[in-house]
Amino acid sequence: MSATFSSLKYPNYRMWFGAALVANVGTWMQRIAQDWLVLTELTDESGVAVGITTALQFLPFLLIGPWAGLLADRLPRRRLLMCTQGAMGFLALALGALVLSGEVQLWHVYGFALALGVATAFDNPVRQTFVAELVPPERLANAVGLNSASFNAARLVGPGAAGLLIAAVGSGWVFVINGVTFAATIAAVGLMKPALMWARPRAPRAKGQIREGVRYVRSRSDIVVIMVVMAVVSTFGLNFQLTSAMMARVEFDRGAGEFGLLGSVLAIGSLAGALLAARRDRPRVRLVIGSAFAFAVATAVNALMPTYLGYVLTCIPVGLASLTMMTAANSTIQTSVDPVMRGRVMALYMMVFLGATPIGSPIVGWVGEAFGPRWAILLGSAATFAVAVGATIWAMRSWRVTLRYRVRRRPHLEIVYLDAPAVEVAKAA
Repeated sequence: MSATFSSLKYPNYRMWFGAALVANVGTWMQRIAQDWLVLTELTDESGVAVGITTALQFLPFLLIGPWAGLLADRLPRRRLLMCTQGAMGFLALALGALVLSGEVQLWHVYGFALALGVATAFDNPVRQTFVAELVPPERLANAVGLNSASFNAARLVGPGAAGLLIAAVGSGWVFVINGVTFAATIAAVGLMKPALMWARPRAPRAKGQIREGVRYVRSRSDIVVIMVVMAVVSTFGLNFQLTSAMMARVEFDRGAGEFGLLGSVLAIGSLAGALLAARRDRPRVRLVIGSAFAFAVATAVNALMPTYLGYVLTCIPVGLASLTMMTAANSTIQTSVDPVMRGRVMALYMMVFLGATPIGSPIVGWVGEAFGPRWAILLGSAATFAVAVGATIWAMRSWRVTLRYRVRRRPHLEIVYLDAPAVEVAKAA
């Protein structure tokens, strides 16, 4: 088996990968259906309303993220994962039933978005850390990359399928289908063989464990750099649901099918980035910062495309850069932290990564509504470029790093640590 797919030789991970692929298709379908429902059926193409819906869905990451991470460190992860997946499936079915009844209103969608956000806030850290029990430690980076590949392979299918289903039978059935897909994950987790798992230590009950997680992160400047970069990018740049909906509907006057196609094309680049990430044994901070620069350039070009076809095609490099950045950040943190702290650290990371969305989505939605969707995308591009420049300058000064470029020798770009023995965390850079 090639290095890219090496984690699939472990039976428990194979079941997880297949079930997650099914559930991820449903999740992408619901994302498209939810935004389209708000944008075209419940409002008069309001970008602010779509931004509020997205914000409510991610607000719980800010409010309860650390406690969710502590539960992931304390409790049996299989049992907790089955509970969170079941809750998310129930919410999707309930919203679907409400839409099909014809009684749905905007505040209903807001409420379900918030409830789904609560379930997802508890689900995310346990799902992120559970994969470490399915493969040996030396395969963890590969498994994280394949998880991203699964998520983005689903993005190839989900948005397009959602667009076709919305046009054919309406948004309600899309929510129902998503609710059913969670059964695959619950069944897979239940059928896994404990004897084939790599047990990870669980944190005992004690006072001050959340503060302990915060102190641990503060002591790791490499993790802090990653969190700062990803927080800014997530706040202003990773609002594809919102910006794609507005570009399709407002800028190019397209329908649900063309909106769904944007998500699928974006996933082509994302899937390529995920498969490349699965081949890396040791992701580094430098890759996070470098891909942030690439993302800033790609989104700027994407925003300036004059035609729908041009916009579609430039979604591919946007997807490649964004996925490379996100997977590098996730893998670098997961593979470098103390296993007993992994749940809390990942929860804090997801809090700043996904929890930034409630701040950014309404702002980006307002910019798109007031000045046009292109300016909403350019805002994310400028913010990403600024934070990448800032992170580079800080790292070069604090870690005593310099860059050397050589035209005639490989590698052309060399990173040199001027004071390597004194800069322990720079090993991860």
